[in-house]
Amino acid sequence: MKPLEGLRILSLEQFAAGPYGSMFLADMGAEVIKIENKAIGGDPSRHIGPYHLGEADSLFFQGWNTNKRSVVLDMKAAEDRKVFESLVAGADAVVNNLRGDQPEKLSIDYKSLKHLNPKLVCLHISAYGRNNSREAWPGYDFLMQAESGLMDLTGDPSGAPTRFGASVIDYMTGITGMVGLLGKLRSAERTGIGGDVDVSLFDVALHQLGYAGTWYLNEGFVSGRVPRGAHLSVTPVQTFQAADGWIYVMCMTERFWVSLLEVLSSQALRADERFQSQSLRLANRDVLTVALDNEFKKQPVVHWLNALRGVLPIAPVLNLKQALDNPFVEEVGMISQVPHPRKDDLKLLANPLKFDGERLSQQPCSPLGADQSISQAPSRQAA
Repeated sequence: MKPLEGLRILSLEQFAAGPYGSMFLADMGAEVIKIENKAIGGDPSRHIGPYHLGEADSLFFQGWNTNKRSVVLDMKAAEDRKVFESLVAGADAVVNNLRGDQPEKLSIDYKSLKHLNPKLVCLHISAYGRNNSREAWPGYDFLMQAESGLMDLTGDPSGAPTRFGASVIDYMTGITGMVGLLGKLRSAERTGIGGDVDVSLFDVALHQLGYAGTWYLNEGFVSGRVPRGAHLSVTPVQTFQAADGWIYVMCMTERFWVSLLEVLSSQALRADERFQSQSLRLANRDVLTVALDNEFKKQPVVHWLNALRGVLPIAPVLNLKQALDNPFVEEVGMISQVPHPRKDDLKLLANPLKFDGERLSQQPCSPLGADQSISQAPSRQAA
């Protein structure tokens, strides 16, 4: 039995933040029902190419929507609204990731739905939040990386501000929202009273500033971009060039630095007064980078992995193909084979959670509107 079996979640979701977050609930056994607008073809990500799986389905879509069901409704049509409300009466939560002004307009907030189900929890994932000057603004992950300062912190100092290689703010916001949802569900279980939970892309992006934000707020220190993806205050923690590629080395403690010197067997590095303490190494980071590059260039990546793994934290810098072909990925079971009617060998990234040592099973999301019978079934009792 999966941990969230018995929960029913209605989700008016699209693209990434909402679907990514609710996928964790679905994979953990919750019945997540996507409420999709048939007039626009459902969740727009069903139609994002280049790899399609028939009509209104794609690889892009399936990657964030495993184990979900699909019901099509027009939320502005009176008859469909009645159907939605009948589903709400037996649901535990309603999730949306629309603009911040939409939940009230569509009457999908707690105030509008509590008469149907007092224990209902309503999660609102939006770009800028609700009840503020930007609530009606559309917004996406990359905009948040830009305005939060994260883009300015990322990349080489001599280049342009750079976004992350993945939509990490979408993913973090989705997960953060689900943590809030589960917390409020626990409260509703105890008190019998649900409520609203809000999370925005903007707030989550700003929160990811972490210690850099804390430094500025308390000391006025403005962090800048550091070459080689280096740590702001500890060194050597950065990329280095080997004979045939790149490695990332993390000497986060003095012990790891001493261990690196032992493996390199470099008397010059060991004796250099500029590298005798963490503060000195930080002050002379550029000189140290050149010196360590010269050492690491003497051997290929695999040599350094064999020499340093288990001695200090080290990883190869891989491209996407190398990352997914990595034997360790197969060893830990991070690729899931999911049976799909249009693609027997559909492979997806497995859910990173394990329960009692086992991965969570995954099935493809239902075709658009394939679970319409749910909307005609007698109302269930919320968990």
